[in-house]
Amino acid sequence: RRSSDLVDQLLTRERQLEASFKNDGVEPDLLRSSLMAGGGTPGVGNPWFIEESEETRGLGFGEIKQQQQQIIKEQDAGLDALSSILSRQKQMGQDIGNELEEQSEIIDDLTNLVESTDGKIRNQTRHVKQVDKKASTCGMLVVIVLLLIAIVVVATWPTK
Repeated sequence: RRSSDLVDQLLTRERQLEASFKNDGVEPDLLRSSLMAGGGTPGVGNPWFIEESEETRGLGFGEIKQQQQQIIKEQDAGLDALSSILSRQKQMGQDIGNELEEQSEIIDDLTNLVESTDGKIRNQTRHVKQVDKKASTCGMLVVIVLLLIAIVVVATWPTK
């Protein structure tokens, strides 16, 4: 029973809406208020009841449609601006990503050069230590040879 009442209410409202769009002599405000008020059978609540807002109260269907179109235009303009901002941010993100890739490559090249230079410095340091060790050994031999010559000279020097 309840479902058939709801179906009847919907059909009645459909006819009322069609009539209001055709402007069949019914006052638009009266028709709209009857549609928005819930109408229908007493004691049975209308689950689709929507209270009309202050912004649309007193406006005709054409005015409401025009108001909605203006709202849609404003929303479209806002969405276009947002789209533009997002496009710029996307481009900036891509540019930052490209710059990071370039910087990463530069850092990798620099790391390789530092490692290569470090290896060369270690090699040269090892060579310097070897030369220093050889030089100190050679210097000791020179001192020993000079002392030996000095002893021989002093020993062979004629004494009076």
